Amino acid sequence: MSGTVLLEMNHVRKEFPGVVALRDVSLELYAGEVHALLGENGAGKSTLIKILGGIYAANAGNIRINGKPVSIHSVQDAHHNGISVIHQELVLVPHMTVAENIYLGREPVKGNRTVDFNRMNAEVKNILESFELDIRPDEEVSSLTIAQQQMVEIIKALSFNAKILVMDEPTSSLSEKDVGFLFDTIRKLKAQGVGIIYISHRMSELKQITDRITVIRDGAYIGTRRTAEVSNDELIAMMVGRQLTNYYTRDFGTPGEPVLEVRNLSDGKVLKDISFTLRQGEILGFAGLVGAGRSELMKALFGLWPFSHGEILVNGKKALIRDPEDAMRLGLALVPESRKLEAIYPEMSVMFNITLKTLKEFIKGLFVDHEKEKAIAREQVENMAIKTPSYSQIIGNLSGGNQQKVVIGRWLATKPGILIMDEPTKGVDVGAKAEIYAIMNGLAGQGVSIIMISSELPEVINMADRVMVMSAGRITACLPREKLSQEEIMKHATQFTV
Repeated sequence: MSGTVLLEMNHVRKEFPGVVALRDVSLELYAGEVHALLGENGAGKSTLIKILGGIYAANAGNIRINGKPVSIHSVQDAHHNGISVIHQELVLVPHMTVAENIYLGREPVKGNRTVDFNRMNAEVKNILESFELDIRPDEEVSSLTIAQQQMVEIIKALSFNAKILVMDEPTSSLSEKDVGFLFDTIRKLKAQGVGIIYISHRMSELKQITDRITVIRDGAYIGTRRTAEVSNDELIAMMVGRQLTNYYTRDFGTPGEPVLEVRNLSDGKVLKDISFTLRQGEILGFAGLVGAGRSELMKALFGLWPFSHGEILVNGKKALIRDPEDAMRLGLALVPESRKLEAIYPEMSVMFNITLKTLKEFIKGLFVDHEKEKAIAREQVENMAIKTPSYSQIIGNLSGGNQQKVVIGRWLATKPGILIMDEPTKGVDVGAKAEIYAIMNGLAGQGVSIIMISSELPEVINMADRVMVMSAGRITACLPREKLSQEEIMKHATQFTV
């Protein structure tokens, strides 16, 4: 951190119809600094970043870069001022090459006005080598791992000569190894004087990579602290406006009889001879590295992934699950890993998204019971503490965490006996995480059986009765609660990968 003030956002205000999203928020970024922006979902982080990135225009306030006032009215204006934003959901074009993605819309051309692919590939090759990346510029992006795609996004941002880089939840889909590589890259960028605004809900990351932390709550600036001088408890209190006790809520009891049995399940590709049992009222954790086969296994249980061998028993009876409708009739529900790709209808309302799986409860023939529909939506909005101005609000206008809570509420409305939750707190702030943990605990206490996939080992360790560890499509361990530790889980998670 050089001490040179790179960016100042002063007294920013942003209003939407009926909502004040930001009121008098300020943020300062030094050259060579990693500055965390922290706040609950709906606090206004995304709105502030969209103003910096040229997507929204502020109603009041000003922005200065290197001490000079600037006007940012478009993404092009942001790029012109050395600002690039890497959003949580990657926006690469999958069937184009790495080089084509990096130079999309500004391809170098020859004298005859055709694209100069040789020059483009050569320039990208040099950049990739400077980051010590084993990626070819002519590789199709769809063939890359999530971690490699993340690096392509960073390189694309830097290709605009960015000196201010915003990273929104950059580690949400990365393995521990890939996170380490990303952090090494961030340190290199710091050394080059790049200022980085870093958004993450993973508190452990902040201590590793950030210099300062600014907290906003309900659209207002709360304060800025040096990372080395502030505790997690103080940050959480700043975020939620109160001390957050019992972060993990779990009343461990004695699980009941088996409600789900999987025997020797294989698909001939990813899944290899999977067997396990889920008991009534149990939270069964699934841990493993990216690519271990956890999500594919859950999709197989829900009729979304074909398998060639093995059987599934529900409540002691062999189950034929050909599609999600079969699974739902058996009392199963699946909260998928990617809400954007697999769960939400972004242009539809909160009520539509919540009630999508319970249409039969309020639609009889041609008659629609709108009061019943509203009652279902109201119950889940209240249960999940979803922040929305109304049930008719477009879900795409909500924060990522509130979108996630809508998806969970949709499936709770079906009253499932077996609830599969794939990364249930991905992109969710600490306050909302605590609420989700409390809901899971309450459901388990009522006899609902839960399978929880999580890449965050602390939540698996604190919430699960047992943990199944997967590696390369196999179950490598079944660990009881008394033997759970990050070291023990990782030992089995890397059994077939090292």
